[in-house]
Amino acid sequence: MTTTEFLPGRVANALFRFQSLFGLVLVLAAAIAFSPSHDGFPDFLTGDNLFNVVRAISEIGIIAVGMTFVILIGGIDLSVGAVLGLAAVGSAVLLVDDGLGVLPAVLVVLAAGLVFGLLQGIASAVFGIQAFIVTLAGLQVARGLARIWSGGQGVQISYGDGPGEAPVAFSLLGERTFNGLVPVPAVIFAVVAVAAIAFLRTSAFARHVYAIGGNEKAARLSGVAVTRVKVLVYGLSGLLAALAGIIHAGQLNQGSPNDGGGYELDAIAAVVIGGTALSGGRGSVSGTVAGALLLGVLNNILALNSVDPNVQLLIKGLVIVAAAGLQRLRPAP
Repeated sequence: MTTTEFLPGRVANALFRFQSLFGLVLVLAAAIAFSPSHDGFPDFLTGDNLFNVVRAISEIGIIAVGMTFVILIGGIDLSVGAVLGLAAVGSAVLLVDDGLGVLPAVLVVLAAGLVFGLLQGIASAVFGIQAFIVTLAGLQVARGLARIWSGGQGVQISYGDGPGEAPVAFSLLGERTFNGLVPVPAVIFAVVAVAAIAFLRTSAFARHVYAIGGNEKAARLSGVAVTRVKVLVYGLSGLLAALAGIIHAGQLNQGSPNDGGGYELDAIAAVVIGGTALSGGRGSVSGTVAGALLLGVLNNILALNSVDPNVQLLIKGLVIVAAAGLQRLRPAP
């Protein structure tokens, strides 16, 4: 291979590797350029607005981190939005109706999400049912469980020390920290993202995840416990979806069985825009974070300009298709 042939390949690989970052920079530049302004300063760049962008994508971002692991093994999880709704309902019912403290309620809800994900992983990895079918059914099951648990209606969360009131500590999920600047959900999202990035870069489990997505048969022949890894990955996805549901309930002060509708699609979009291959074996959590931020910035600037919601959906769809199309042009590793 000549140098002239080698360098373009290196450049192309770099461009595709950091496509989400480049895309985010372009969207940020467009957001600043087209932002409404007051006294010559773009509304988009105000501190409140920027922190609102991060707060708005925190739930989707946390779900998308779990979805990244699932897609890296060549799977899919369509149940995460419904699991968020189930977790939001569970949080509200346990705190308000059952009188649990914050920590016991959170642990129960997280355990429920983990078990739900593990069961889906078992159905897919052990019994060989396609992940699309398993998680599509899981979506329906989670919605049904949420409606049964809540009596088919939303459960409002009010705070206090009396019966039927949740501990005031739970309301902190809707507050801001660092002198009232940074939303608490954004802090939780950042912690989850940093932990996942470090985990994917340093752990043997992560190497097994990439190996399975790259070539499952070869991974199995190399001694990777493919079934166990798959089950655990779906468990992680359910756990993070439940965490997002707890945050959702804390932000809105309610849990509804209909919460989380369409969140699975936004999470998948963030992963795809972030450069993770839908076929598995290639991608990163850092790319997913950039993809989630890109969607958040895009939603925000369209809303600031009062763009028709239907047009917003059209633009988001085109961005997702463009990101997926870029994957087709990506050079083979």
